Amino acid sequence: MKLKRFAAAASATLMLAVFGAAPALAADEIEVNEDISVSGDYDWTRFANDHITLNVYNWGLYISDGSDDSVNVLSAFEDLTGIKVNYTTFDSNESLYAKMKSGGASYDVIVPSEYMVGKMISEGMLAPLNFDNIPNFADIGEEYRGWDFDPDNTYSVPYTWGTTGIIYNTTMVDEAPTSWADLWDVQYTNDVLMFNNSRDAYAIAAKKIGYSMNPQSVDEVSTVMNELKTQKNVVQAYVMDEIFDKMEGGEAAMAPYYAGDAITMIDENPDLAFVHPEEGVNFFVDSMCIPANAKNKEAAEMFINYMCETSVGLANCDFIGYSTPLTEVWNELDDDLKYSEIAYPGEDVMEKAEVFNTLPDDINAAMDAQWSEMKSYEEGGSGWMVVVMLVVAIAISTFNIWRKLRKKSRDNY
Repeated sequence: MKLKRFAAAASATLMLAVFGAAPALAADEIEVNEDISVSGDYDWTRFANDHITLNVYNWGLYISDGSDDSVNVLSAFEDLTGIKVNYTTFDSNESLYAKMKSGGASYDVIVPSEYMVGKMISEGMLAPLNFDNIPNFADIGEEYRGWDFDPDNTYSVPYTWGTTGIIYNTTMVDEAPTSWADLWDVQYTNDVLMFNNSRDAYAIAAKKIGYSMNPQSVDEVSTVMNELKTQKNVVQAYVMDEIFDKMEGGEAAMAPYYAGDAITMIDENPDLAFVHPEEGVNFFVDSMCIPANAKNKEAAEMFINYMCETSVGLANCDFIGYSTPLTEVWNELDDDLKYSEIAYPGEDVMEKAEVFNTLPDDINAAMDAQWSEMKSYEEGGSGWMVVVMLVVAIAISTFNIWRKLRKKSRDNY
């Protein structure tokens, strides 16, 4: 969704400062349209006659796609290169992984988060990148390179980064939340939303009780998952992309979510606000990768390079609200976004932020299994209610049997 409050103030400035009038366009740039210009030193048309369709699999609401008066960076890529883009979306790293493992679809570019990149590398699911085809990688800031999950960036190019926090409706809460524990507050029963994926939900419960977001043992997983069970009576729904309609429509008082999406929701509903909880938050980087079985690897590398063009990165940041790892894009941002405490939090937040590690197989398996168990438990109602209903059902059945036997005994008598 378009970040209207940023775009309205910055539109004229950005057009002049970034794209400029046609005569001022640098000699080594190509103007694709009035919004997108790219490096002229790159051979963008080498696949123009090859009838390639590139399958791109990304998070929902995570690219500037032409809706809400945004720039359509995908159609601009097609016009520039002659390559068609088949663009589809997922809502969590876990659903991306499951789709990839099923073998039911073939993709050329995917956008997993750091811990999932590490997992896919370890399982041989990603192809090493040829950076001769991705020269714009040079604009990636040093602080976003060389993370433990891919130390030499052999397999991944950062796309965006961000943090988690709590988005809340100022008209529906008595006091602004400051802690993850506020998501357990019984006064907001049925007015709290929760992440519908195991890793993010686990992280919140872990920080609430003083643990790391990265579990060290199966027992630790069990302890944290039990903490999530204690929240169940408060939770209205477990959501991902559904959060937009619910929070923008005033259907819930608070929810944990990603900072970039919080900016979008606040833009749509000014009653909303965002806070980074005091215990610490998740700091994540989503990266562009190429699956090992991709059919169009070199064209996929061209797409990744295109996504790192300054004009394309600006369009994406303006539309989706997430933070950029591209130095030139950050330099060109409007000050309202560049210095936003939501998009670019200060040291007080980042010092306590944790990055998700790729988990050992036994811990990862335990988390997946116990998350599924918890979800089944939730769908059937809270545990104590199930027990009460079962006891009542047995009591009624026993009473009916006793009454029939008593009646039969009397009749025989």
